[in-house]
Amino acid sequence: MDYKNTINWMFSQLPMYQRQGKTAFRKDLTNSIALSKHLNYPESTFKTIHVAGTNGKGSTSHMLASVLQEAGYKVGLYTSPHLKDFRERVKINGKLIKKIEVINFIKNNKAFFEANNLSFFEMTVGLAFDCFAKHKVDIAVVEVGLGGRLDSTNIITPVVSVITNIGYDHTQFLGETLSEIAFEKAGIIKNKIPVVIGEYQQEVFSVFEKIAKEKASPLFLAATQENSTYLSDLKGAYQIHNIKTVLQTIEVLKAKGFVISEKNSRNGLQKVVKNTGLLGRWQVLNEQPKVICDTAHNAEGLHYVLKQLQEEKFDQLHIVLGVVNDKDLKSVLPLFPKNATYYFCRPNIPRGLNEVEFKEQCAKFNLMGVAYSSVALAYKAALNNAQKNDLIYVGGSTFVVAEVV
Repeated sequence: MDYKNTINWMFSQLPMYQRQGKTAFRKDLTNSIALSKHLNYPESTFKTIHVAGTNGKGSTSHMLASVLQEAGYKVGLYTSPHLKDFRERVKINGKLIKKIEVINFIKNNKAFFEANNLSFFEMTVGLAFDCFAKHKVDIAVVEVGLGGRLDSTNIITPVVSVITNIGYDHTQFLGETLSEIAFEKAGIIKNKIPVVIGEYQQEVFSVFEKIAKEKASPLFLAATQENSTYLSDLKGAYQIHNIKTVLQTIEVLKAKGFVISEKNSRNGLQKVVKNTGLLGRWQVLNEQPKVICDTAHNAEGLHYVLKQLQEEKFDQLHIVLGVVNDKDLKSVLPLFPKNATYYFCRPNIPRGLNEVEFKEQCAKFNLMGVAYSSVALAYKAALNNAQKNDLIYVGGSTFVVAEVV
């Protein structure tokens, strides 16, 4: 198979949460452990940082990778989902792995995948760990896909675990309360391995304290970090929390023997996009009219993004908006401004919510506009309607942003 056919096989033959949702969720690590054994335990050959959380784990992972690259380390980076190219999930020093590496991994292990009914995510994690081992990375930053305790990445023993924050997302898997969700995220805390908690949230911090104590894991709260002089090229206002989380994690790494200077930290934070290729975080796509896209998709993330959006200067606000069909609309739609012109659309994945149905749901919250059958048509209409001093925001779902970046 060539690269296109290999990717198509991965997407269509095996369960994939990005496209299918709940049916792709695995409830144990049996397959991940079996695949690790089959591959001769590649994750045991390099150091790791494990990053979980409801919001900010992608930005935090990329920031950490960028700082470590500036410090001269060979860095693997595993994140999900991807926006444009599957290989965005697996990078080494900010570079996509080669297409032939994907082809050969699937070709060499396809019989095992089929015999054991591995999911898309399980074999993708295996691919990442196998590549990192073969490229002999010094350290890999590994972002949790969903939750933590039962996530396919949770076969690693990291040098430090990081939990950015807790919010209501994927409640059908992780629990209905913040404490239940925190328990699942805290599943990445390992015996005697330090854990960094990004944001202090009173109703869940005790969950982390209890589990860290049970596992004799030193616990650090990043919210106490001073970072007034540290800036990042990631311009979302919410990044201030992620910067603090990164700085605290760097302090833990230094105590573990990593050599990272203050200059490395500053440069790494300022060159995240250049060093890692991160897309879709308060990304400016055009200037006149100004177009901003952001992958925030739950209430906590959208709260920060929409607040910052209202602080922008513009004559008229245009919002290109689409969501997946399992989104809790009652929690997110009240956050959106009613004085904007909306362009409702369906992201091009099976889980995408029908644009007509979405428009009807939005109307209940006095969000008015026109429905379009695709993101491309909605975005084109917004560009045609907007004047040079207007502002266009594209978001609601990672998959909507993926179609415009």
